[in-house]
Order: sequence, then structure tokens, then C-alpha cells
Amino acid sequence: MPNLVIDIGNTRIKSALFEKKEVVWEGVFEDLQEAIAIWTNHHFGHCLVSSVRWSKEELQKLLLFDFIFLTYQTPIPISNSYGSTVTLGQDRIAAAIGGWQLAGKGPVLVIDLGSCITFEFVNQDNAYLGGAISPGLAMRAKAMNSLTARLPLVELKEKPKNRIGDNTITCMEIGIWYGVEYELTGQIQAYQKEYPEIVVFVCGGDAQSFVSLVKDHIFVVPNLVLHGLNCILNHNVE
Repeated sequence: MPNLVIDIGNTRIKSALFEKKEVVWEGVFEDLQEAIAIWTNHHFGHCLVSSVRWSKEELQKLLLFDFIFLTYQTPIPISNSYGSTVTLGQDRIAAAIGGWQLAGKGPVLVIDLGSCITFEFVNQDNAYLGGAISPGLAMRAKAMNSLTARLPLVELKEKPKNRIGDNTITCMEIGIWYGVEYELTGQIQAYQKEYPEIVVFVCGGDAQSFVSLVKDHIFVVPNLVLHGLNCILNHNVE
């Protein structure tokens, strides 16, 4: 029977059914009760839940099926050499494991483009070492608006057509977009220089905006966290 994996974030609830390593169904929800109604209509053998919004005890009262609740103590298929495993976000380690599984081995760099941009590195010895965290597209726009007196709030939906802005809004859009793009390419090149065989994965809500980065050994997999959660679940039930 398939696995059900659930990733409960601050705003959205992402879930998927996996047959071994393949996604056979995927659903994204904003309301937990709506999600529960869908999940209970699926047949699955095992379930793993990662949640930043509700505790294990709270979910046990709401969900009508058994599940493994992901914590820093949950066994994972790679070693964790992070300096503070208690504070490490479970979505970060899941993304790293998802990339590691798809690559088949380390070294792997996973870049998650969400509210924040996170860089997760698994080395050639299959050990998660950590990485970096910086503001994402929307966070940069909100910061410039809220921390200055006159800069407006801009919304970036696509890559700016020009590289030189001719008004405040286009200058902000170009600065935000290319700031992120050059950060991504700079980080990737630095890792590639030190680890020539590294495989890079880009995931998260803004991943599709940067598909132009895709080239040899660089792949865009938006639902990579769910792949990682399924890998962790298989590691715990096999």
C-alpha cells in the first residue's frame, strides 16, 4: 500500500501519496478539516507528518489514522552533523534527504526558495552539515517597504524584462530579482568549485521562477520536501 506524507507549514498543508519512490497523488490545502476529508478517503499503509503549526498531541485528536510525527529524534537515513539538531527545521532536513535520495549519494546541495531561501548540504560521506538561510523574494520586498519611509511594496510575479530600472518600482524589482539570482548562482558556483561532482536541486514555492538555472547537475523539483518525508518514512517502517 502507498505511503501518505504530510507537511503542515505556516500557511499551507502539502501532502502526497507515494508508491515506493513515485508520487501517485498530491494535494495542497489551506484548511486542515478539508485536508482530513480527502486523506481519509485514500487507502495507505503508513503516514508521516511534519508540522510547525500543530503538535503531535493536537493532531492525534484530529486525525483519524495512525501516523509517525517527525521530530529531531526521528531516525533518518543519513547522518546529521548539524550543530543544533533541536532547532533545525524539519522541512530543511527533509529537503536535504529528498535531494540526497534522488541523487543516489552525496555531495548534494538543495536550495529551497520559500519565504526564506535555505541552502542545505549533504557531503560525499552522506552527512548533512547545514548550509545557509537568507530572505526570499517576497521577504526582501516587504523589508524594503516596511523598513523605509517611501519605498512601495512591490510584487514580483516574473523576471523583470530589463536589467536597468527607469523608476522606483522597476529598480526595486530588478534589485530583488537579480539579488536572488546572483546569490543562487554564486552559491552554486562556490559549491561546484569545492565539490565538482555535486548535484544541485532547487525546490519550494518560487522554484519555477528560476528554471533558467537548470543545466547539467542542476534540477528543479518543487515537491522535494515531500520526497524527503517519504524517504524518512520508508526508513522508519522498512
